[in-house]
Amino acid sequence: MDMQNIKTIEHATSFGQKDVIKIGVVLLFFISVSIIAVGFGYPVSSPVILIFAAVIGGYMALNIGANDVANNVGPAVGSKAITLVGAIIIAAIAEAMGAIIAGKDVVDTIKSGIINPSKLQDTTTFIYVMLAALTSGAIWLHVATAIGAPVSTTHSLVGGVLGAGIMAGGFGIANWDVMGEIALSWVVSPCLGGLISMIFLFIIKRSITYQNDKKTAAKRVVPILIFVMAWCFSIYLVQKTGIIKVSLSVATIGGFCIAVIIYLISLPFISKKANTITNTKEDINELFTMPLIFSAALLSFAHGANDVANSIGPLAGIYDAISEITHVAIGGKAKVPFWIMLIGGLGISLGLALYGPRLIKTVGSEITDLDKMRAFCVAISAAITVLIASQLGLPVSSTHIAIGAIFGVGFLREYLKKKYYDMQQEIIEAHKGKNEEAVERFLTKFGRANIKQKQEMLRSLKNSQEKDKKSNNLPLLKKKDRKTLKKAYKQELVRRSAISRIVASWLITVPLSAIFGAITFFIISKIGFDV
Repeated sequence: MDMQNIKTIEHATSFGQKDVIKIGVVLLFFISVSIIAVGFGYPVSSPVILIFAAVIGGYMALNIGANDVANNVGPAVGSKAITLVGAIIIAAIAEAMGAIIAGKDVVDTIKSGIINPSKLQDTTTFIYVMLAALTSGAIWLHVATAIGAPVSTTHSLVGGVLGAGIMAGGFGIANWDVMGEIALSWVVSPCLGGLISMIFLFIIKRSITYQNDKKTAAKRVVPILIFVMAWCFSIYLVQKTGIIKVSLSVATIGGFCIAVIIYLISLPFISKKANTITNTKEDINELFTMPLIFSAALLSFAHGANDVANSIGPLAGIYDAISEITHVAIGGKAKVPFWIMLIGGLGISLGLALYGPRLIKTVGSEITDLDKMRAFCVAISAAITVLIASQLGLPVSSTHIAIGAIFGVGFLREYLKKKYYDMQQEIIEAHKGKNEEAVERFLTKFGRANIKQKQEMLRSLKNSQEKDKKSNNLPLLKKKDRKTLKKAYKQELVRRSAISRIVASWLITVPLSAIFGAITFFIISKIGFDV
């Protein structure tokens, strides 16, 4: 057996060992969840259901961490603002803190009013629906993570509730108006996220990277962008996590004050950093490193506080239904005990650490190339889009927003690159008959010029062409050279294969998880847990 075969076997064995270790950690987590449920969940009418529901809730939390958290840290990793290991550590801590500290005290056990709980037959049926919804949502998230598709965890659970509810109470149990709103979010979320990220990227390009003195421009503009980011995130965290119960106006004023303080603090730091770098776009990118790291942490904290409900909301409802201490109406709102929040927070963090890297790489680098400026636009777009949508009453998905924002910056780059190519073609056409050195000098000067200078240069070219319309000289560049230039500037900067895979997964999330929910409910009802 040669050395190459030995290395191949060793590599395969190593990969298998890693998988075994991961499975072992997951099993240990499930055992811990069972112990926590038994230790803190009694007295209940059915210990078996409590343990089973806790494990399934933990499984859902693991899959949320593996899939959904990538949207918060993927751009920062893809832009190399932070390493993959660093992002996982920061996000895991922030997610757990968000879930445990800022998790909502009250969780609606029937997500988004998808079904009418009053039409369920009894407590047992309600419990079966919740178990089926959790199981089906977690299974679909597991499948989506395996194929590298970032999907909405909320929509996954919504589909599970819908399918299980219809199986339990017929099609009349579903609130189809709400389902229509969710379908609308498939379009609204990515489009709004993409539009806002494009606006910010265009502003950065016009105000910084297209300027001759990029360092001076950055000293002026970057602190303003940090101010906007701080303002948006302050409002976002207060409004979305519910840490402090205040109105939008109070949150806006408070966020503005916080943003002003952060702006004043950032001014000397940005100025000092700018003085140590060169006047290039690559070095200017470094000024966005710290804002990106903070945005990844804040987005993860807010995500933990909100999306933990997708794993522990149904679990809280089941626990309340079988608890012998407190009871609420089926489908009502149940207060979430700390031990349930702990399961959700730890599950999300563990899922991110074990299985998150794949989706982080997908979001960060497999859709389009992200530098720190583009990643900053994605992060701030996520916060602004959620705020706008919340005030307009539009149902949006944080996952769809983030992916839409990444698509947006990629498509804007494609448009600008195509436009730049067209400008170069004008220059080449205008220099028909000129010597090669003159063309090269003009193209070099054009490439270094800012926007206003480029416009003046093109205007002067057009004027000179008007004076020389009768020229019959052939273009200086050969046809082959022009095709090469055209190919270089018309390349696709957004990978179309990624678009197809992600959009397809979005469209089938609710229907497929609904099918899983219906099948799971049927199986559970046939097994017949003793409530």
